[in-house]
Amino acid sequence: MNDMMPKTRYDIAVVKGDGIGPEVCDAGLKVIQAALPDPGKLNFNEYRAGATLWKETGTSFPEETFNACRDADAIFHGAAGLPDVTAADGTEPGLDFGLQLRFRLDLYANIRPIKLHPGVTSVLRHYEPGQIDYIILRENTEGFYAARGGGNIVRGEIASDTSIITRHGTERIVRKAFELARSRNGAPLDGKKRVTCCDKANVLRSYAFFRKIAREVAEDYPDVELDFALIDAMTVHLVKRPDFYDVIVTENMFGDIISDLGAATVGGMGMSPTAEVGDNNGFFQ
Repeated sequence: MNDMMPKTRYDIAVVKGDGIGPEVCDAGLKVIQAALPDPGKLNFNEYRAGATLWKETGTSFPEETFNACRDADAIFHGAAGLPDVTAADGTEPGLDFGLQLRFRLDLYANIRPIKLHPGVTSVLRHYEPGQIDYIILRENTEGFYAARGGGNIVRGEIASDTSIITRHGTERIVRKAFELARSRNGAPLDGKKRVTCCDKANVLRSYAFFRKIAREVAEDYPDVELDFALIDAMTVHLVKRPDFYDVIVTENMFGDIISDLGAATVGGMGMSPTAEVGDNNGFFQ
């Protein structure tokens, strides 16, 4: 994804990770090779990161791996982190691979297509392939996850993390949502190109701010409908009327939650690949 002249060969950094990560990654690589008319165009180089490496060395994301990912044309990843491998503060060090890539390479757009494919039976039994087809666009560098490593625990009694939402971060993710909607065929239910802003604007000022900026950006896209949904209502809507949605844009943690909920309705996490992209790099799972 680096900005350069067209190449005849592309370097892909492969980080298989932990748990089922290597198995998933190996299967994915076989599919990629089989799908390409010229498999030689891709040069795969494997690097280590994650919880298993942290157990062995005390480091979950070596600088060598970061540099390779930064310089590669794309990054391909299985899964990172193991629930029983935790640091002294109780968090999982294996997750640093994905989190640090987002922050250090500014991979601000987390793109999760939710699509029901032929041959897959949804847990929402009355929906057929083609009737669930939307994208969840999650702001990837702000929200509560921006506080990673910076939260506080006071006297074993009080714990706090701070959510960060900026105008710059919100504007660019909302604008990307409208551009995606313009490129699609609209929601399965009515064919309308629609961006749904998912927030908690009725309670928290930060989300009211997110919604305000969404309204401002929407003025540049009169051909795309702007819709709003509160996060608690959205968990209901994705089960009861998923065909209404085209592109959903939301902040970091809400996007993390509803993207997994959406995946469950179309066959599970294995049926919902994810792209995390910035202006110069791309990370794919």
